[in-house]
Amino acid sequence: MRRRILLLVGATTSLVLIAFLVPLALLLRTVAADRAVQAATVEAQSLSSLVATTDRAALALAVQQLDANSPAVVTLFLADGSVLGAPAERTPLVQLGTLGGSESAAVQGGREIVFAVRDPTGDAGVIRAFVPDAQLNRGVPGAWLLLGALGIGLLGLSLAVADWLGRSLVRSTTDLAAVSHRLANGELDARADPAAPAELGVVAAAVNGLAARISELLREERETVADLAHRVRTPLTALRLDAEALPEPGQAARIGAGVDAVQRSVTQAIELARRRGSGPGAGRAWSDAAAVVHERVAFWAVLAEDTDRETSVEIAAGPLPVALGAADLGACVDALLGNVFAHTPDGTAFAVRLAARPGGGALLVVADAGQGLPAGNAALSRGSSGADSTGLGLDIARRSAEQAGGGLTLGRAVEGGLEVRVELGPPDP
Repeated sequence: MRRRILLLVGATTSLVLIAFLVPLALLLRTVAADRAVQAATVEAQSLSSLVATTDRAALALAVQQLDANSPAVVTLFLADGSVLGAPAERTPLVQLGTLGGSESAAVQGGREIVFAVRDPTGDAGVIRAFVPDAQLNRGVPGAWLLLGALGIGLLGLSLAVADWLGRSLVRSTTDLAAVSHRLANGELDARADPAAPAELGVVAAAVNGLAARISELLREERETVADLAHRVRTPLTALRLDAEALPEPGQAARIGAGVDAVQRSVTQAIELARRRGSGPGAGRAWSDAAAVVHERVAFWAVLAEDTDRETSVEIAAGPLPVALGAADLGACVDALLGNVFAHTPDGTAFAVRLAARPGGGALLVVADAGQGLPAGNAALSRGSSGADSTGLGLDIARRSAEQAGGGLTLGRAVEGGLEVRVELGPPDP
């Protein structure tokens, strides 16, 4: 922007200066030439009265003195053919003067002026004044240099003003962009300067209003999640009491473990909502992927056994640190395994594989022997589902992978069903 402003102002100022200075320079040259011609004309005409009243000797002396003191070259042609003053040829303009005419014309090297006069005997004579180019252009180069210096000075001044204006606009634009990046990084307390020039101030005020609105919406979201989670705790407590009252200890323990898992998820939702409002970097954590995946697979193994599902588990030896907290990684694994149990019939085998990723992090693969995913990657869209579910399972896994600096891809498993590959990046040093 700054360079474009300088180019625009420089081009505009240059055109204005050219349109103003070039005609002025030509006018100065014309004025200088007219001044020299007028001075030579006046001096040459002063001889007219002397030619008619003065004798030859006095006239020769007068012509000689005038030629010495005048910037023009003065010559007097008499009727008898004699020439007084500076020697000169009888040019066509002089011949015209002998016929009684007075003329002025540009010739090679300058300008020639002739006047017809009469000597004491009444014969015709001619006064010739020649003004050289040096006299016609006297003072013009200096005036042109002054005009050039004036033009350069005005151009420099306009560029300096344009540069100052451009710097202020660029600085305001850069500050506004920096505030936008800070807001994108989670610094919701960042604010732009509404005193920025012109329309940038309006944009800054709009960005500040947007940031305030985002903060308000996030606060309402945290309060809603916390309130909902708090309400869920009451029926969970009642469910726990009912589970403990069951006569069969194994069944009571299993239902109690499920209640505990739901309780943990509720607590994690509250903590996540709080972390979102704690500024940039909040909620960044790391965990051992091997330990978390092993724990969650062990949890789902009980349900897999009850539904006659053959399970294949390949977990690399830990630790495998990833840039995702244990709670979020556990929720990701639960979402993927929950999809297997929810969208495949009982008896469908599945496999869980966890391996180290080159460059750090881990690669988690969950594959099943079901019918696959006909909808393709469209199922990654939040809320998309083809099985009357919420459609949030794969989206939770995708967001967890992106939070860890990785990604999620879908494909066809070797077992024949759906294969979900989740790449998790390594934690920051």
